[in-house]
Amino acid sequence: MIEKREFYIDGAWVAPAITRDHSVIDPSTEDACAVISLGSEADTNAAVAAAKRALPGWKATPPAERLAYVEKILDIYQARAQEMAEAMSLEMGAPIDLAAANQVGAGAWHIANFITAAKEIDWVRPLGDGTKGAMIALEPVGVVGLITPWNWPMNQVTLKVVPALIAGCTMVLKPSEEAPLSSLLFAEMLHEAGVPAGVFNLVNGDGVGVGSQLSAHPDVEMISFTGSTRAGKAISKAAAETLKRVCLELGGKGANLVFADADDKAVARGVRHCFQNSGQSCNAPTRMLVERSYYETALQIAQVEAEKTRVGNPREHGKHIGPVINKAQYDKIQGLIEAGISEGARLLAGGPGRPEGLNRGYYVRPTVFADCTPDMTVIREEIFGPVLSIMPFDTEEEAIALANDTPYGLTNYVQSQDGARRNRLARALRSGMVEMNGESRGAGAPFGGVGASGRAREGGHWGIEEFCDVKSISGWAE
Repeated sequence: MIEKREFYIDGAWVAPAITRDHSVIDPSTEDACAVISLGSEADTNAAVAAAKRALPGWKATPPAERLAYVEKILDIYQARAQEMAEAMSLEMGAPIDLAAANQVGAGAWHIANFITAAKEIDWVRPLGDGTKGAMIALEPVGVVGLITPWNWPMNQVTLKVVPALIAGCTMVLKPSEEAPLSSLLFAEMLHEAGVPAGVFNLVNGDGVGVGSQLSAHPDVEMISFTGSTRAGKAISKAAAETLKRVCLELGGKGANLVFADADDKAVARGVRHCFQNSGQSCNAPTRMLVERSYYETALQIAQVEAEKTRVGNPREHGKHIGPVINKAQYDKIQGLIEAGISEGARLLAGGPGRPEGLNRGYYVRPTVFADCTPDMTVIREEIFGPVLSIMPFDTEEEAIALANDTPYGLTNYVQSQDGARRNRLARALRSGMVEMNGESRGAGAPFGGVGASGRAREGGHWGIEEFCDVKSISGWAE
């Protein structure tokens, strides 16, 4: 049993003010694998106070020196990549190969891209309209609270901690209590890199406790949160009392528009993307909309791809998906699968219950529904499990209307060989991101959505500027 009860505050590991043990559950076995502490208001206040004390010195540190710390962090992160992969595989059930390549890899990718972006930022620059002495300065927001989820731990931690460091902010991180081990390891890395005391602090806790305390704290100038839309609304309300900045990256219900001229790998690619990380991705393409002339072919491909998707132990090597995070999530997914069946969707693959041979652990059968309609629960709600819902369309205009018929707006997808059509759809789809024909977005591209998906823009120079205030200056001496 791993015991990690201490918090990282003011450059040291400290005992919690009040003992509140919390078991971290291995989702592959349903057994406790670690014990952490949940913080109290005293712990939150101590961490915020440490960050506030450290702010003047860190803010005054030249950007190049702040960046040098981040470069050290990247070196240490890469050197300890195997430890990080094992931590995430244990805490949230990612298969070890996925954890090493994708979960750890996402963190390294973001850190490297932030380093590149930071080198191109002019922190004090001319306004650019020819007005003599008119300057724009980017300055750190101040003390920031960072609240991260369990599904892609290092992806989200690096998207918040690293740009905050580069911008000159000091911070308190509250990782998910469901998957805290990777963040505790990340704190060790920052300590090893020599990040000054108080600049980075970590307090474990739940949303009702430490999360709410950070959101309402008068000395926290900004909250950056990734998680559910419901929690994002609560954070916004709490933060309004102190007029702090709120940066939200929330849920999604991405549409994948597959036209008859799509490449022959498009449907299988979409199924795999939906099921990746056991479907626990806010940007997963969980609604597949298929042009009617290609619909039956697409259903056959989707069924075959789902049926060959293996579910297994996250400690085993190979291409398979692991469990979902916990019993509450498992039960929610089972309820939504049952809703799909009861509301008349045609079950092509999977269905309720665990996969054959897996009697313990929160394993879900890779599930595909066909003949869905816009009013069905599986089309409307974010499932956050390996469940794909497919429905046909007849025209491009209908496809756009169906795709946009959701309060969410994170990522949409387009599969077509018609370049003019792709360009039209990229502009017409209501989302913060559009990915087409399986092409990844560029290094440093911003990640974020609109509507119920929040309006964060994380990654690249946009992600750094989220943690900056813009100061307008006149009369600058040249």
